[in-house]
Amino acid sequence: MDYENQGITWLDEENHIDEVKFCESYLQEYDLKCINGSFFSIDGFVSDGEIEKNIYNIIKNHVARNVSKKVKQLLEVLRFESYSEELPIQNDRIHVKNGTIFLNGMFSSKKEFCLNRLPIKYNSQSEQPKAWLAFLEELLEKEDIITLQEYMGYCLIPSTKGQKMMLLIGKGGEGKSRVGLVLRSILGNNMNTSSIQKVETNKFARADLEYRLLMVDDDMKMEALPQTNYIKSIVTLEDKIDLERKSKQSVQGTLYVRFLCFGNGNLNSLYDRSYGFFRRQIVLTTKEKDKNRKDNPFLIEKLRTEREGIFLWCLEGLKRLLKNDYEFTISEKASQNLYHAMEDGNNIISFMKADDFVKLEPATMTTSKKLYGCYCHWCDENVEKPISAKSFISYLKQSEKEYNIQYSTNILSETGKKSRGFRGIYIKIRM
Repeated sequence: MDYENQGITWLDEENHIDEVKFCESYLQEYDLKCINGSFFSIDGFVSDGEIEKNIYNIIKNHVARNVSKKVKQLLEVLRFESYSEELPIQNDRIHVKNGTIFLNGMFSSKKEFCLNRLPIKYNSQSEQPKAWLAFLEELLEKEDIITLQEYMGYCLIPSTKGQKMMLLIGKGGEGKSRVGLVLRSILGNNMNTSSIQKVETNKFARADLEYRLLMVDDDMKMEALPQTNYIKSIVTLEDKIDLERKSKQSVQGTLYVRFLCFGNGNLNSLYDRSYGFFRRQIVLTTKEKDKNRKDNPFLIEKLRTEREGIFLWCLEGLKRLLKNDYEFTISEKASQNLYHAMEDGNNIISFMKADDFVKLEPATMTTSKKLYGCYCHWCDENVEKPISAKSFISYLKQSEKEYNIQYSTNILSETGKKSRGFRGIYIKIRM
């Protein structure tokens, strides 16, 4: 008799592992649920790597060969053994390290299975985060701090009802990326760090965001997005979305992730100049860095010590956002930032304001050919790159109400022939 293996129920008489019995034994010690292929414990999401390490530690003295293969086999059997229906998405509470905060003001130390548990304790008596507030005062205008507070609070619950992503734009060196590090200390593995460009262009990247509360892009690329379909969908998503993982069949998955991007310029698209792309953005710009400011290399360590107080500060922002039915407080500066971002991504807006080139007047008209030629001339004068004629006309057709113009196929050209064009606008330069 092998006395060393006595009491181990998942080894057979030949010391081979009974995979089902092993998984039953494992789940008695580690209470797990497998939902859509992902593992969750009472403390939220559990990575495959963490479970594989546990399995390895348990079986390493009982398997002589192909240990890695056996670990992966047991992991797959464990998915079947711990299969569970989807857990409800709960927007009325926040699961924290020491219990559950209900947004009606109640707190319970009782824990329940959940999709997201934050690795932070709720302490209603936490001190005010003085270093954090001082840091924000140097980083942002007072009105924009309120917006950031609401957005950080928004990221505490699994909801996309706010229908916004946030961009924090600066010249560099202001310390804006510290906001992401503070959020990491509050959200833990409920937050991913990635690239907004990757989310749009890499078909596997979106699956990594399933069951995540926030994705931070701490160095947003300046290059324009080739398309915006996925980003726009995720920001406003209220249903399932197709998710694809390597070597696996795509599935309908649950995404409620929010985006927070830090960069030196606006997020632009090569082809999408629609208001729908920009209306999903909140653009905050940082203050100019004080030339006399001495950077503190230990600032993030100090901020992390205040994380329980910062969490309460975020919670205050969330409650204000909910009271306002998910309408964010947007300052005049932030509104102007968004308008400038739209102009930066779409030079037609600036062209339409150039009253020495075009004029909006009800009883006038011009052909599409002449209007596009005028636009190209304006671009040449202002060192701008003109977009294609098709995209130019398409944008104006979509913006008829904004400019009080009307597309028509019966505009008389200089030769007296009927052409396509617009009523309510004429060009002021000789072509």
